[in-house]
Amino acid sequence: MFTGIVEEVGAVLGVRRGGRVARLAVDAALTREGVEPGGSVAVSGVCLTVVERRPEGFVFELGPETLARTTLGGLEAGDRVNLERPLRFGGALGGHLVLGHVDGVGTVEDVTRVESTTRVRIALADRELEPLLIPQGSVAVDGVSLTVAALGDRSFEVMLIPHTLAVTTLGGLGAGRAVNIEADVIGKYLVRSLALRGMT
Repeated sequence: MFTGIVEEVGAVLGVRRGGRVARLAVDAALTREGVEPGGSVAVSGVCLTVVERRPEGFVFELGPETLARTTLGGLEAGDRVNLERPLRFGGALGGHLVLGHVDGVGTVEDVTRVESTTRVRIALADRELEPLLIPQGSVAVDGVSLTVAALGDRSFEVMLIPHTLAVTTLGGLGAGRAVNIEADVIGKYLVRSLALRGMT
């Protein structure tokens, strides 16, 4: 369980591809503390298991499901990623409940500066995500807890404040960029419950 409050931005040290599993090495400083092999770290919104801890960071294995459902399969050395350690019981919940289970990949359609903030419109690849997003509801984009500012036809918008732009990878967003999307977990359970009752 995570909160969508990024602790640091790391850089991809390398990706080794071969067969059905890829190995991803990421540099990290702050998020190395207290995380050992077998522990979890959210990497741009994807919950991954640490398989090796190195002086400069972590190594993760990416299975077929992760490669198919997220943007991590397209990472290259030098790419920047958002990093967050799991929420500890009794810790502050500064964002919202994030599982690190990506629902789909979206594509940035437009990035517009609005005074000191930035408005980003993201297209959804799958219409099944639309019922999971509500105005002023929560959404995680590349692991960053954000508020849905507006909904469009198969798209949604978020507003990024200067702090978010400075301390996450979202400051480098541009049109055409693929991003990981995770809808609010409470909304997902609600939609599933209504569907089973034949109410959707």
